[in-house]
Amino acid sequence: MDPQSSDTRTAIILAHGAGQGMHSPFMNYFHTELANHGFLSVKFDFDYMHAKRRVPDPQPKLQAQYRSVVETVMTEYKPERLIIGGKSMGGRVASYIAGEMRGVSGLVFLGYPLHPPGKTDQLRDEHLYTLNLPMLFISGTKDPFAERDLLEKVVAKIGTKATLVWVEGGDHSLKRGRNDQASLSMAVDAIHNWSASSLK
Repeated sequence: MDPQSSDTRTAIILAHGAGQGMHSPFMNYFHTELANHGFLSVKFDFDYMHAKRRVPDPQPKLQAQYRSVVETVMTEYKPERLIIGGKSMGGRVASYIAGEMRGVSGLVFLGYPLHPPGKTDQLRDEHLYTLNLPMLFISGTKDPFAERDLLEKVVAKIGTKATLVWVEGGDHSLKRGRNDQASLSMAVDAIHNWSASSLK
């Protein structure tokens, strides 16, 4: 676990996606920039990354590890507000535990994997409707894991608790091209503005 920033009023824990760990350029960018925006920014690696395995652990193990990180942050830093989420798979894992964890104030999804690419009949949405938490979805319009019309329907069904921010031309990593940093900067600003306006 790697925390950054001296301000502990609002903590944000972001978990990595399935293919890259917490030291990927994507995760490093959000970790640093969110700290610069005043968050206690926390990232961590799931165990399979430590073991250098390519295939993620089963959901129960991923969820148990995320719970442990949340409990550690709450105990050690006692933030007034706690946001959890992550990139793709990391955000999905966070969404499964958010409703049961003490102190969680909101969820952030950086490219929510609503369905496997090309398999729009396999939606991962039912549990989202049971969550009584503010949720921020940041998604690229060219993300094969979340077709635009489907994600818009899900967010509309969740209702006022959900906020959706589109990155026009963005892929599953929110980028419009390999060297695109502007979309990531926009996403950080969106998290900052949403947390200020939507969280208690």
